[in-house]
Amino acid sequence: MGKSQSIRTALIGAGPRGTSVLERLLANWAATTPESGLHIDVIDPYPAGPGHVWQPGQSRLYLMNTQSFYPTVVPEDPELAAPLAGCTFDQWRELQRKDPHPALSADERTELFGLGSADFPSRALYGRYLRSTLEALLEELPAGVTVDFHQTTATSVRPAAGPGNAGFDVALADGTELTVGSVVLALGHLESRLNPEQRELQAAADELGLKYLPPAAPADVDWSGVPAVQPVLVRGMGLNFFDVMGQLTEGRGGKFLPAPDGVGLTYLPSGREPSIIAASRRGTPYRAKATLAGYYPAAVSLRYCTEEAFSKFAAAGILPAFDHDLWPLLHRDVVWAYYYTLARSQPDAVGADPAGFLAELEEALQPHAHSTVKWEEAAGAVIDAHVRPAYRLDLLGLAAPLAGRRFASRADLNAAVVDYLLDDARRSALGEDDPVKMAIGALHHGRAVLKTAVADGGITEQSWVAGLRGWFESFVEGLASGPPALRAEQLAALARAGVVSFVGPDPKFGVDRKARAFTAASPWVAGRDSDGGEAVQATVLIEALAPANRVAINASPLLEQLLADGLVRPRLMMSVEGTPVQSSGLEVLPHPYRPVGANGSVTEGIYVLGLQLSAAQWGTAIAAEARQQRGPVYRSGQRTLRDADEIARDILGR
Repeated sequence: MGKSQSIRTALIGAGPRGTSVLERLLANWAATTPESGLHIDVIDPYPAGPGHVWQPGQSRLYLMNTQSFYPTVVPEDPELAAPLAGCTFDQWRELQRKDPHPALSADERTELFGLGSADFPSRALYGRYLRSTLEALLEELPAGVTVDFHQTTATSVRPAAGPGNAGFDVALADGTELTVGSVVLALGHLESRLNPEQRELQAAADELGLKYLPPAAPADVDWSGVPAVQPVLVRGMGLNFFDVMGQLTEGRGGKFLPAPDGVGLTYLPSGREPSIIAASRRGTPYRAKATLAGYYPAAVSLRYCTEEAFSKFAAAGILPAFDHDLWPLLHRDVVWAYYYTLARSQPDAVGADPAGFLAELEEALQPHAHSTVKWEEAAGAVIDAHVRPAYRLDLLGLAAPLAGRRFASRADLNAAVVDYLLDDARRSALGEDDPVKMAIGALHHGRAVLKTAVADGGITEQSWVAGLRGWFESFVEGLASGPPALRAEQLAALARAGVVSFVGPDPKFGVDRKARAFTAASPWVAGRDSDGGEAVQATVLIEALAPANRVAINASPLLEQLLADGLVRPRLMMSVEGTPVQSSGLEVLPHPYRPVGANGSVTEGIYVLGLQLSAAQWGTAIAAEARQQRGPVYRSGQRTLRDADEIARDILGR
């Protein structure tokens, strides 16, 4: 199919998703017999390819949360137009190890030399891969294609002015105005406005001369302004916490060394570290990833929570509810993965007849003729009859290991957190032989299937609000989205060295104006504070959180303009109580994803990709997954790349 009219499109956002759209535009254009031209304007204040998050010049202490074998920006789907250039990150890593590109820095070469397929690369190195991929694509531009890069911010997108004009006028911060036929919003992570509590803390800091660091991408923060030796409160113990931890310890010259007993690590301080006081709702960090040969544990295969099982809902004309229809299936898989691994690796824990136990459990878990309550009762009876109490699965307890415990002092709390970290690292090292990590592995498998179910068929709005986002999202992130196991060992070493201490679960933050300090206390740690907890004080408070991914509170001039002009709108969902709840993402119509305007009509010619799809897709922050050599290939793995391909083909009229 040929095109007789020139096409001009603007990609706003030049990180991985914008690069994927560019790659798909070139691949699909080359697969046609074009009669005219294609012009692509790429707009981003940060260098194209890496975009904002993956800049190659950032600290190499910032690690990816996935191993080398996982990410890609180039599709491997044979049903899509063949890529003109590029490969997966792991393939690129191998190529650079064998024949390094002359432009690689000494630091990049050093990291590549020691980086294996199952190791966690730095974000800086992934950014170098993204830039290399973009450069390779630009060397293979098909005939008739031109690309202009605008290293500035897009401030507005409006329907083209003038009678009969189609397309959009795109205004840039440098004064340039572009007129294009279509616009792709691949905006990625955006700054957001502070919530009321954060604004109060910021105001108190300004008034009292304290230091408050709001949510931000860690690489954007000037960590040199955090004073040494003094106490520093850090709120949040998710993935950003480990970035903060690294910058304030190793980043200041401290060293992690093998422990003398060969178990774990010790920490040699530089003397320039602050005294880090860490706090989060759970009181502990995310659980660390298991040591595996692939992204998903090979020892776990889903038996109940499958794409085939979910397709039956659509075939029956049923819009499933998360808690009632989907979670019971995944819950069965989690229970089976745990006890199957337990019977295999620790048969003494399940009595004299492990095979008989598994047969009885399998029968109890069958979905037929069981309501949610009945299967749990049947499985519970089998487990009680065979499994010693100390070895039974407490699924909710895995995500909240300190729940229900009171501590006589913060010293007791610190010791309990260290025990948790060392136990978690030990379990990670056992990999597929640890029942806990395999239960989490089932959740990890199931999350991939759920992403497809949510994006393709959807779930009821009520269960999206109350179930998927209401409790399951934070639950599964705390278990299956954790850091490398090395981070757990490092944090334990820092706690034992006295560099890091902990506040405890359910912390309450405040400001002591008389003492001119931020405060934090947990009701579960005994002390002299009026709330029952021993309050800690610090003149610095760091929010170890990314900016909120909510379109309604973003601080992007472009998105604010699009919302104000009614070209896009946030999606509203109905709660169980029948009240509308504003979701985090834009309302869109698939496929490809186009925004719905304030008047309910689709804004044709504008496309949405990535984080702003969080009300139509679940788990949009995760990168595209390269095809694994072993194990299942889930459709959700390369969904972002297929979304990019759909956008490209629609722009090109294919």
